[in-house]
Amino acid sequence: MPKAIWNNKVLAESDQTILVEGNYYFPPESVNVDFLHSSATHTVCSWKGTASYYDVVVDGQLNKDAAWYYPEPKDAAQQIAGYIAFWRGVQVK
Repeated sequence: MPKAIWNNKVLAESDQTILVEGNYYFPPESVNVDFLHSSATHTVCSWKGTASYYDVVVDGQLNKDAAWYYPEPKDAAQQIAGYIAFWRGVQVK
């Protein structure tokens, strides 16, 4: 079962992830939102749409924009609407 781990804390764990372009997208209910803080960062993907980001904070340590999601993805990516993916040192295994 895929897990997202940073700073020895499990950020997310689910057997219902969706793999897109090598990234595991976790269903929102499987993510520990206590570790996520809204970020003002947004990026645009040509086929998925506009991504919003979260900073990951564990034990007072900040990992800026280490999680992202598509709140309103384009039609081609509807299956990941609201799902959360991780990067920037967050281990997903």
